Amino acid sequence: MGSLGRGGADVSLEGAADSVVAPSVLGLSFQLREGRKIVDVKTAVTVNKAPDELYRYWHDFAHLPQFMDHLESVQVVSAQRSHWKAKAPAGTTVEWDADIVDDRPNEVIAWRSVEGAAVRNEGSVRFTPAPGGRGTEVRVEMRYDVPGGALGATIAKLFGEEPGQQARDDLRCFKQVMETGEKTMSEATASSGAAQPPEDGSSAS
Repeated sequence: MGSLGRGGADVSLEGAADSVVAPSVLGLSFQLREGRKIVDVKTAVTVNKAPDELYRYWHDFAHLPQFMDHLESVQVVSAQRSHWKAKAPAGTTVEWDADIVDDRPNEVIAWRSVEGAAVRNEGSVRFTPAPGGRGTEVRVEMRYDVPGGALGATIAKLFGEEPGQQARDDLRCFKQVMETGEKTMSEATASSGAAQPPEDGSSAS
C-alpha cells in the first residue's frame, strides 16, 4: 500500500498490484484484503482562484462539510489533529480523529486517520498553478479501508455506491464555493444553506 509522505516526498495513494481498476476517468479502484474493501479515489478540477487562497480555505478542515456532503462536521482540535463526524443511515453518525501528515503551504495538505479509528482513511489535496494563468488545478486522492460485517456496511453507506462520483461532485462544489461564494443546492443540502468562503481570505470562525 502506498503511504503519505512527509516533507518533500510525493504524496501518493497508489493501489496494490492486486487492485481491480474500474473503467473510470476518476482513477477509482477497489481491493479486497482479508475481508476488508480498500477504496482508492483520484479526481481533479481546475478552479479560477490562486493556489494560496484555495490552500488557506481547505487548510481549515472545519470548511470541509460545506462541500463534502457525507460530512456533518469537522472540529479542528489542534494544528495537527481534527475530529471528523460523518452522516450515517437512520440519522446516526460515525466519528474518527485524523492528523495532518504533510503540509506544504500553497502546495499540499495530506491527512490520515489515527490508529484505531472506526473509519481508516487517508487523503491528500494538491494545488498546482494551471497552464496559461487559468487558475489552479486541485487534485484530490483519497483511500478508505472499509472493514467487513455490520460496521463495514454502515461505513460503506457513508460514501454511497459510487464513491468516485461523490468525490467528483464534492470537488465540483468546492469549485462553486470558491468561485461564486455558494454552491448549487442538491436535495441533500437544500436545507443547509449556501457555503461562503471568507471574504478577507482568513479562516471562518
